[in-house]
Amino acid sequence: MTKEQLFLELAKPNEDGISRWVSVNEFKDKYSELKLGNGGAWRRRSSSLARKYIVEFNKEITKGVSIDAIKLNGYNINPSFNQNIRDDIKECYKMQNCVMLGINGKSENTKIEIDHKDGRKNNLRVSDLNKQTKEDFQPLCKAANDVKRQLCKRCKEGNKRWDAKNIKGNPYSFYKGDENYNDELGCIGCYQYDPVAYRKTSVQKISREVCNDIMKKLYPDET
Repeated sequence: MTKEQLFLELAKPNEDGISRWVSVNEFKDKYSELKLGNGGAWRRRSSSLARKYIVEFNKEITKGVSIDAIKLNGYNINPSFNQNIRDDIKECYKMQNCVMLGINGKSENTKIEIDHKDGRKNNLRVSDLNKQTKEDFQPLCKAANDVKRQLCKRCKEGNKRWDAKNIKGNPYSFYKGDENYNDELGCIGCYQYDPVAYRKTSVQKISREVCNDIMKKLYPDET
């Protein structure tokens, strides 16, 4: 059972998608996985729960900024994602090479497009021009972006992320997480999401593995 399903079981929204106020103190025993300190991504604006329901928070019961209770206040019938990209971000990337293929040409397939790293485009922060960051995007040539779009579509349909070992020579399938898509990690860890982060992380992981292997051979009694 997912965290979203656990919360829905606890909140018991009616046919209109409206629930009672659920205190965070109820996140125990069977529902302990819902504790916000254990990773509260299940209730964020980018979560599948927030895409389906209007999620409200009460922070007025105790002092501070922590969430005291959560309520569903109907179905989110108009979740919109603005795909526009801020001009300064476009300027930053338009002259850079494709992070997949290393090209920046003038033909249709080699010209640079500014890609939303998150292929599902469900993070409303990225939809807000004032809150976008350069790290939310990457330069891809049209050919690479077209392929990525299809792979993201396939992932969305089956919740199985693309395996980087499909490219011969790639040492790891993912740089974070595994093949199973989840709302907490999202696209992070997938090669298609950030091939640069994948390469950097792979170098670090290989270096650690080699170092550990050498230490075991040189100092077997100390490892």
